[in-house]
Amino acid sequence: MNQVRKIVLSSAFIAFGIVLPVAFHFTGIAGSIFLPMHIPVLIAGLFLGARAGLAVGVLTPIISSLTTGMPPLLPMMPAMAAELGAFGLIGGYFYKTRKVPLLVSLLSAMVLGRLVSLVMNYGLVLFLNLGIDPIYYFSASVIKGLPGIIIQFITVPFFIKKLEAAGLQKYRMR
Repeated sequence: MNQVRKIVLSSAFIAFGIVLPVAFHFTGIAGSIFLPMHIPVLIAGLFLGARAGLAVGVLTPIISSLTTGMPPLLPMMPAMAAELGAFGLIGGYFYKTRKVPLLVSLLSAMVLGRLVSLVMNYGLVLFLNLGIDPIYYFSASVIKGLPGIIIQFITVPFFIKKLEAAGLQKYRMR
């Protein structure tokens, strides 16, 4: 029965990761600035653990791309799936497995996930022959996403502490 609860919570984070960006775009708020898909993935990884975080991080942009068209299937979705998968995996590993403090785990997930994104973007630029500088593209996206990064540092720890205080940590995946 516990495994079913874990799957339900992971599914809820995936659904939230699809609906939140749609709400942002519907209201005219740019997702590339506020990064709404990142928040549920980071929370899932930090709260449920590395395996669930990886699953939520990879599946959320894939399902969102196929159902809503956001992110675009190519070239953005593969890089986002890799980045968000790394967010969930690294955040969950550091916070739940290694017992690293929450803010350090969050920062580690965000930095290392963006490095994964840089590598994926570099590979996609070469593979698809896009004719753009991947380092310039990456740095521009990080600078553009600074408001979202700040929002993540505020909201993610808040929600993690609320979920833990509610006694839901027993549902985390190892």
